[in-house]
Amino acid sequence: MAGRKFDAVLAENRKARHDYAVLDTVECGMVLTGTEVKSCRRGEVSLSGAYAAVLGGELWLLGCDIAAYKFGNRFNHEPKSRRKLLVHAKEVRDLRMKTEAKGLTLVPLEMYLKGGRVKLRIGVCRGKQLHDKRDALKKKALRRDMERV
Repeated sequence: MAGRKFDAVLAENRKARHDYAVLDTVECGMVLTGTEVKSCRRGEVSLSGAYAAVLGGELWLLGCDIAAYKFGNRFNHEPKSRRKLLVHAKEVRDLRMKTEAKGLTLVPLEMYLKGGRVKLRIGVCRGKQLHDKRDALKKKALRRDMERV
């Protein structure tokens, strides 16, 4: 495991890179219950519409949907509950300053396993305007045409 970057990607927010310009990324741990981890390992996670926010001096993931574990009975978790993200206190202060002062947002980009633990990569992002999205699509099409030739 020491040589590998990560074990497996559990979920990816593919629309985030289309809607936002990613300026920086941060790797976070997550506080999860057993049934949440089991659902994540089964790939029953949706990061679309999710975001991170600094609330009360701590970093939280909001709007992430981790489906209820099929065999979880009464110990099952709430699918849309907020989940605490684990980062250093200095990183929390930096992220709070960036989101408050510069008008940036924290968007989850991917959830993956690293050394048997569930990690989340969040991006410090700025929203793209419609014309920026169109320019990106044009550049992508031109690059694809150049590769064909």
